[in-house]
Amino acid sequence: MAGKPFIHDDFLLDTKWAKRLYHEYAEKLPIIDYHCHLPPELIAHDGNFRNITDAWLSGDHYKWRVMRANGVDERFCTGDAADWEKFLKWAETVPYLLKNPLYTWTHMELARFFGIKNMILSADTARKIWDICNEKLEDKNFSRRSFMLKSNVKVVCTTDDPVDFLEHHKTIASDTNFPVKVFPTWRPDKGMAVEDIDAFKGWLSKLEETADIEISSLKDYLYALKKRHDFFGKMGCRISDHGLETIYAEDCTEKEAEYIFKKIRHGRSLGEDEILKFKSFMLHEFAVMDYESGWVQQFHLGALRNVNSKMFKKLGADKGYDTIGDFDIAHSLAKFLDRLESEGKLTKTILYNLNPSDNAVLACMTGNFQDGIIAGKMQYGSAWWFLDNEDGIMRQLQDLSNMGLLGRFVGMLTDSRSFLSYPRHEYFRRILCNMLGWDMERGRLPADIALVGKVVADISYNNAALYFGF
Repeated sequence: MAGKPFIHDDFLLDTKWAKRLYHEYAEKLPIIDYHCHLPPELIAHDGNFRNITDAWLSGDHYKWRVMRANGVDERFCTGDAADWEKFLKWAETVPYLLKNPLYTWTHMELARFFGIKNMILSADTARKIWDICNEKLEDKNFSRRSFMLKSNVKVVCTTDDPVDFLEHHKTIASDTNFPVKVFPTWRPDKGMAVEDIDAFKGWLSKLEETADIEISSLKDYLYALKKRHDFFGKMGCRISDHGLETIYAEDCTEKEAEYIFKKIRHGRSLGEDEILKFKSFMLHEFAVMDYESGWVQQFHLGALRNVNSKMFKKLGADKGYDTIGDFDIAHSLAKFLDRLESEGKLTKTILYNLNPSDNAVLACMTGNFQDGIIAGKMQYGSAWWFLDNEDGIMRQLQDLSNMGLLGRFVGMLTDSRSFLSYPRHEYFRRILCNMLGWDMERGRLPADIALVGKVVADISYNNAALYFGF
């Protein structure tokens, strides 16, 4: 007896309430993708992908990671194998991904963008799916921008270095025919990465160029950063982001920071305590800049990066060799936020964790620094990276519900480098509706579709629109 297609209209929706919540309150809402890694250059200079491998596998370390686990040689991941060969290796891997979110996302993307709803990707179907996708990808209506338009995306925030000239954002902003707003996000992590003096000094040289200032002192350095921060603001930036192992909150005076900066400028190595002090000093300075500009600050905490030194030397960063870390987060985070609060300089803040054991820690921490003025000022951010799956999303939603206000949550983001990743918002919305629908079914929430539906709509779109104020 034939069942429903794998990806069908009521996919992930188990109850009548879940179906109503999704189809009536979430399905048609636009997307605000307030954190992603799409290359601005590819948005600015629109064009078509050469094939589905280019669209799907180029730069996708999520896929490379599981392909390697399936015994796929590196030449089919990041190497020089032909695009068809890479796609075939991915297709051969997919049947082993049952229950992995990549399995679901893969078939949602095939269904939503290419109309492939009754075919499961495997070695047997690879050639047919390859041909269907590639034929459509030749059409002008399947350009990179078109995937954003097809997904009803209203706002995208890329992730950008302070030394970036943002010329591609200028190009996008000047195109009145493209309705999607694309804003930069200030990501200043390299501005405090003094554990590698040579790399930091190289970055400083780039900062001197973009800020058009010679940097010989800490005062010069802070002025150059503020100048770039202001420029980002003029380009529409309203959000900063930090990807850190943990929050740095060591005591460090400006005099100490000046001494450390002079050592850096003279190429002298720093002690571990000096590294932590300088990171702490700069993290506080960045937070103050964000407050003074009225921006939202984001902290993605807990990733242990580039743990495979052999492959890092061979391929570099962001190739699928990062993992969940087990850092002490609570003490330094509380100290960091408390200082800002005491100074009256704590801006809107979103906290994300990668280690699931920190869920309740961050969800609870946000409640300590709500100000009673801005609803949802302190946010416990969405399930991220290794937690971006059905179980991880439900745990994040449940811990947020237990510790705070689910109805004020600003919702989902892609955190992706792929133009085809927008079904992740649909995935999230379906999981949200299913969780709430089950509670309605069991009498744990009122059987009030308008009440619960408003929460769904707010989390899906309205809260983010209000919170970020784009």
